[in-house]
Amino acid sequence: MTLLGLALRDLRARPAQPLLAVLLTALAVALLSALLSFADQFERRMVRDAAGIDLVVGAKGSPLQLVLSGVYHLDVAPGNIPLVEAEALRRNRLVAEVIPLALGDNFRGHRIVGAGHKYIALYGGRLAEGALYREPMEAVLGAEAARGTGLRPGDRFHGAHGLGEGGHVHEEDSYEVTGVLAPTGTVLDRLILTPVESVWWMHAGHAEDDEAFEASRREVTVALLRYASPVATALLPRQINSASVLQAASPAFEMARLMTLLGAGRDALAALAGLLLLTAGAALATGLTATLATRRYELAVMRMLGASRATLFASVLIEAAAIGLAGALAGLALGHAFLLALNAWLASAGQPVVAAGHFAPWELSLPALALLASLLAGLWPAWRAARNDVAAILARG
Repeated sequence: MTLLGLALRDLRARPAQPLLAVLLTALAVALLSALLSFADQFERRMVRDAAGIDLVVGAKGSPLQLVLSGVYHLDVAPGNIPLVEAEALRRNRLVAEVIPLALGDNFRGHRIVGAGHKYIALYGGRLAEGALYREPMEAVLGAEAARGTGLRPGDRFHGAHGLGEGGHVHEEDSYEVTGVLAPTGTVLDRLILTPVESVWWMHAGHAEDDEAFEASRREVTVALLRYASPVATALLPRQINSASVLQAASPAFEMARLMTLLGAGRDALAALAGLLLLTAGAALATGLTATLATRRYELAVMRMLGASRATLFASVLIEAAAIGLAGALAGLALGHAFLLALNAWLASAGQPVVAAGHFAPWELSLPALALLASLLAGLWPAWRAARNDVAAILARG
């Protein structure tokens, strides 16, 4: 019988002994696997969604809140800003491009964003079916928004006030879907896009006179800016923050701050996973040592039949390795099953989804880490197995 066959035979004969080690290893690997995959996807998505946006300009308040609401659509904006102020930015020599956005409503958790076609072009959006909006109260859906709502070109829907489900429904007016965008892997996929004039109209109080309508349309929520030159990085944010009623926030800077804050929680979870892995190693060492105590006579007979000390040593290490690999593979499956469940929940809430099949670069090293931990845990029991006093054991029977 080969060493691997011998190790597997011993595991099948005593399945209860290694079960705890397999379970703890699986939990540790699952936690690390889900954490690494989610963090990798989160960081990649943050970079993609902010690509091409150098500065976000909006109402005074929290810069991080401004970026989360204006770029990632994950928060409520601090407020609105005068349209004339946003338009004035176009005349600034430090600004290459300005894209105003108007927010405020949603449909089944998917945010309705008033924006021009430049916003779609910013993320490389292209039509999968239908056509882009041309008139107010027409809308184009991102790929995830279309899948989540079931809307198709020609359908009509009513927006609800607020940026989450449960707000007051605007039953007086409805949007007509003109098109659906192909998946882009960016924030665009989750949104429902419409001309800025649609948002102004929906929040004008539906007054009959043009003066009230014009007053309402003078505000937007944020303006996304692209610098005209590198010197704008140092000059423009300070200029806007000190000389106007507006606030400027850098997506790159605010995301770096956010990742620093999230890093503490990520490190705590990684430490917990490491503790579980250490506990799994201790359980494995204890289990193998206890198993060897019941197999001392069997091992002594094997030595009498010609098995070398190295054979017994290797047999126990292979047994430990098999337990570690079983736990690692089970942990990877469990971690990605968790991501699959998380993905379903995020999709139902209209939030950025995660791919259950995505493996982060460092994640692929987890089986090797679990294997190393199990081999280290098996060294002491393997040495004990190889150093047994054969004559004394056989004499006692």
